[in-house]
Amino acid sequence: MTACAIQINDLRKSFGQLEVLKGIDFEVAEQEVVCVIGPSGSGKSTLLRCVNRLEEPTSGTILIEGVDITDPDADVDRLRTRIGMVFQSFNLFPHLNVLKNLTIAQTKVLKRSEEEAREVAQAVMERVGLLDKIDEYPIRLSGGQQQRVAIARALAMNPDMMLFDEPTSALDPELVGEVLDVMRGLAHDGMTMMVVTHEMSFAREVADRVVFMDDGVVVEEGSPNQMLTNPKAERTRRFLRMVEEK
Repeated sequence: MTACAIQINDLRKSFGQLEVLKGIDFEVAEQEVVCVIGPSGSGKSTLLRCVNRLEEPTSGTILIEGVDITDPDADVDRLRTRIGMVFQSFNLFPHLNVLKNLTIAQTKVLKRSEEEAREVAQAVMERVGLLDKIDEYPIRLSGGQQQRVAIARALAMNPDMMLFDEPTSALDPELVGEVLDVMRGLAHDGMTMMVVTHEMSFAREVADRVVFMDDGVVVEEGSPNQMLTNPKAERTRRFLRMVEEK
């Protein structure tokens, strides 16, 4: 039986009077790729940010590899070294070159030596196909290259799992493929991944499971084939029709 990497129980999150997550329950197994789809404002990004404790859940529990990270005594900094997060907007330090972007957290958080951090940075940059850009500054890179650097930066921390929050939504269409190729490689290598995405072709090809969210709840979940070809819920069918028409 595959171990559980992420277990979410009755997760709720409110911002003032606005309840964004309304009791989320689901699990992600080790080495599983779960794609979360749904309309804007359905709570998908808030869910990811709660899993990484960038947002404080209002109630409910989140277990990461069996450890309750919603416990007030949880070591959040240590947790974040085990969970890589890639955002829509890259979040690279513009005043640092790529090498420094990749080594700064390694040396400060993981206490690696400069030499070891540099070796890791070179290895992950090679993995995302950008070793020749390691001395460049972010402004000299395309959006797709910047996002691949952001993925490399997360991988440099040697995480157990990766969270992706619409990693291609800020990219020009012709740059989307190079980022998805890197993510396909990670999935092939057995990385546990939770991906918020509008890329249905990626979900169909790479995901083990697709979860559809709307209005702060999980409407339904299932295999990519079942969810994207023959979903049970009318709300899911309506959403997929809208995506296809775009």
